[in-house]
Amino acid sequence: MAAKRFFDDSADPDSNHSNYKRMRKTPSFASVIKEVVMVNFLDNFCSALEPMLRRVVHEEVENGLRRCSRSIGRSPSLRIKAMEPSNLRLIFNKKLSLPIFTNSKIVDSHGHPLQLLLVDATGDCLVPTTLASPIKVEIVVLDGDFPIGENEATWTNEEFNKNIVKERVGKRPLLTGELNITMRDGVVSLGDLEFTDNSSWIRSRKFRLGAKVVHVGKGQNNVRIMEAMTDSFMVKDHRGEVYKKHYPPELGDDVWRLEKIGKDGTFHKKLTSQGIKTVQDFLKLANIDPEKLRRILGSGMSEKMWEVTYRHAKTCEMGTKLYIARGTTYTLILNPICQVVKAIINGQICHSRELRGIQRAYIEKLVKDAYTNWSSLEEVDGGLVMNEQALLTQGEQNAYQQQHTMRRSTLVIASGSEQAVEYNDWNIVNSTNICSPVENGVRYISESSSEGELHYL
Repeated sequence: MAAKRFFDDSADPDSNHSNYKRMRKTPSFASVIKEVVMVNFLDNFCSALEPMLRRVVHEEVENGLRRCSRSIGRSPSLRIKAMEPSNLRLIFNKKLSLPIFTNSKIVDSHGHPLQLLLVDATGDCLVPTTLASPIKVEIVVLDGDFPIGENEATWTNEEFNKNIVKERVGKRPLLTGELNITMRDGVVSLGDLEFTDNSSWIRSRKFRLGAKVVHVGKGQNNVRIMEAMTDSFMVKDHRGEVYKKHYPPELGDDVWRLEKIGKDGTFHKKLTSQGIKTVQDFLKLANIDPEKLRRILGSGMSEKMWEVTYRHAKTCEMGTKLYIARGTTYTLILNPICQVVKAIINGQICHSRELRGIQRAYIEKLVKDAYTNWSSLEEVDGGLVMNEQALLTQGEQNAYQQQHTMRRSTLVIASGSEQAVEYNDWNIVNSTNICSPVENGVRYISESSSEGELHYL
């Protein structure tokens, strides 16, 4: 029977389990009372503790502020004062030389180190000025899109700082070199500055260089000095530097330094095959025979491309060298690109006023001969050549002096009957040698009515 009772008890496990759960779910009266007492105790304890905590925190905060205010009072450099408005500002003296490449020195448009000036912007002019004490200046990189719209001429210090560009994560400092400088007497030259990264990774794809004051001397702490900034520009990778154009080009530059002529490109190969290797070669042929130069370049160079290339070439600096071609009856003085500076024919100084038929053809032939035999010409310094004493014989000098005294005089030419002709040129020569600019084939430089002043025609 005992075994049967055991079997019956184990045969209904669900009933036992449900009874067990029912017993567990029903709390005792004592446990309920205990929980209520505990909750009341915690509420009363927190209510009593809160005022005490508030008082302690309030006292500690006041003590901390009091100590901080005393510290600021003892340190004038930490006092917070409103910046007084002023008309002082920093400016870069000249524009930058473009284009700019990474790992290349940044210089101004004349190839010199950048220079900062302190100016007074009162009124319409920027007047250089100075402060009694030195100024510490920091050079920074700015976003090319700053400033925008109404802030294009003015901005706040906060706006300026907000647009400072830092290097990309994992890269070297964006700008290297002497970034912190001291300005004395209102001017300072910047040291070597180089970009280490191009500008293609920011939205505007352009940078600006900026300069801001980080410290001024005593008595100037509360004066705002406006920051300086350059025009926006692109920074290209240095791998493209070997192909960059020069602005302005130099006479000795390879011809591919000109706009629209690529290195080892079609135009470059065509020109070099005809012996036109430098900018000087290009300009000489452009002055002597522009049609031939156009034929060499071919139809691939459109009229618009030609204008761009030729305009770029003409910005070339001529320098002071002059070239002399001598013959038994003539002396030609040419500039480096085969333009006539002065011509002496049969002892007479031939000027650029009234070339007629045969004189024009004769001068044109002499210039073309000089171009063909360029390597045999005498190369001299321009300052010496323009001294007439070195070029003229004694008889020619006397004639030259006489010509100077004949301004706006009346020249009487006998041709069967007397006929009065008035010439306004400051150098008058006899009627058979009056010369003017050659219109076709020869580029002539004329002298103006002011002594010593030359103009290209």
